[in-house]
Amino acid sequence: MSDAASGDLASRLAAVRDRIAAACARSGRPTGEVTLLGASKTQPAAVLAAAYGLGLCTFGENRVQEALAKTAELPPEVVRGSEWHLIGPLQSNKVKAALDLFTVVHSIDRPKIAQAIDGEAAGRSATLTGFLEINLGGEESKHGFHPEGLAAAVAPLAGLQHLRIVGLMAIPPQADDPEGSRPWFRRLRELRDALAARPEWQGFPGHLSMGMSHDFAVAVEEGATHVRVGTALFGPRPPRI
Repeated sequence: MSDAASGDLASRLAAVRDRIAAACARSGRPTGEVTLLGASKTQPAAVLAAAYGLGLCTFGENRVQEALAKTAELPPEVVRGSEWHLIGPLQSNKVKAALDLFTVVHSIDRPKIAQAIDGEAAGRSATLTGFLEINLGGEESKHGFHPEGLAAAVAPLAGLQHLRIVGLMAIPPQADDPEGSRPWFRRLRELRDALAARPEWQGFPGHLSMGMSHDFAVAVEEGATHVRVGTALFGPRPPRI
């Protein structure tokens, strides 16, 4: 990676961190409550290594096989020193491979996949962290649990032994104005609060994975604990080969 490209990355990372800090200040939250995930889909290994060198050590990948291939190119210390989050859809036949790398899954969109993760983790004597993906707008193009009847649909997942559900994740319907996402972020927070009040979810941390490059500052103002930032951090996404 060229010196100029590394400098651009450093500037973008600093700018994103500044915006997160400003959003936290506006909402009276400590900056440390928000985890920045570098959404690194299609970004080459060299870019991730450079980001790691700048202090970013949490990466969100969309595809299991792409992530595994990419980490095979990275220095072992970068792989070991980073936390790997799966933020894209997970198919049942990819669960075993996913657990070779990821420790957090943001895209648990149905009971079957949660149970598959729990079973695979049990076989490894491991514990994974998971977010329940919510299809806030009921969009056919998106995965996730429906907001209506959510508590009943996810109640069986509260007792899983090797998959610890810690929060909710959503991608709101597209809006050109970041403010258009605000009502959806508030809705996700309300769903989180309702779930946390139920007896089966006692001790539920209630994290919120919401907000991407165009609206992450609004998401932080509305309570996001994890923001998934790609373009604003890494620049335009390279084409998939």
